[in-house]
Amino acid sequence: MTKIRIAIQKSGRLNEESLQILKDCGISIDNGKDQLKASSRNFPMEVFYLRNGDIPQYLRDGVVDIAIIGENVLIEKGEDISVAEKLGFSKCKVSLAVPKSVKYNSVKDFEGKRIATSYPNTVLNYLKEKGVKADLHIISGSVEIAPNIGLADAICDIVSSGSTLFKNNLKEVEVMLKSEAVLAVSPKINEERKELLEKLQFRIQSVLRARGSKYVLLNAPNDKLDGILKLLPGMRSPTVLPLADEGWSSVHTVINKDKFWEVIDELKKAGAEGILVCPIEKMVL
Repeated sequence: MTKIRIAIQKSGRLNEESLQILKDCGISIDNGKDQLKASSRNFPMEVFYLRNGDIPQYLRDGVVDIAIIGENVLIEKGEDISVAEKLGFSKCKVSLAVPKSVKYNSVKDFEGKRIATSYPNTVLNYLKEKGVKADLHIISGSVEIAPNIGLADAICDIVSSGSTLFKNNLKEVEVMLKSEAVLAVSPKINEERKELLEKLQFRIQSVLRARGSKYVLLNAPNDKLDGILKLLPGMRSPTVLPLADEGWSSVHTVINKDKFWEVIDELKKAGAEGILVCPIEKMVL
């Protein structure tokens, strides 16, 4: 049986969130401790656990067909590799940072400066666009210590919460790009595996829609129903059902998670009562 081969990060937050989305897609992975390759029990898939920075080359060579990888890594090492789906998790920024004591005016301040980074292509392309030339020190691993030991004047690195910069007495001054996990595709994927990719994408899209939505049930007096319905979105339109109590209806709909609290506040003002909010496991359109 043909199996689609997917690469995910060997360890860390991206590994955990990648396995979680596969699990939410109903795919069970038989992976033991320290395994570098595992198979699914219920979907034609093999999972390869790889170093994040190595994944673009594995895709390029056709060793794996697809990968869940940080968009920032593709920008640095795999701009020739296509993205099938943005996944909405493991969000971060790739930023330039300087010591807190340094007064910063603009990106022109990096002219002639020493920048420590493990993202040389990203930095060079960004500075070239800005007409700035700097001296790069390429470091594999933690770069935050570089200014403290005199190795560099600034750093370029991934920023999530900013706590690592704070601990190393640094401040973020330029956001070069924003990144999230993506589903990347090998240029050498064959037709059989493309069909499996389409099936996987269908499941992923259903999971992502559900993650971004809430199912809402509420009670509404019929004389206020029109005003309440105007506030409500829905996959097609809200569902309205009569209640046992005369003059009342039950309204069911789906609300975007990002707009949830704003809509709820408006519904209460419009006369909605007994508002019940439920998570959605899957949403198939």
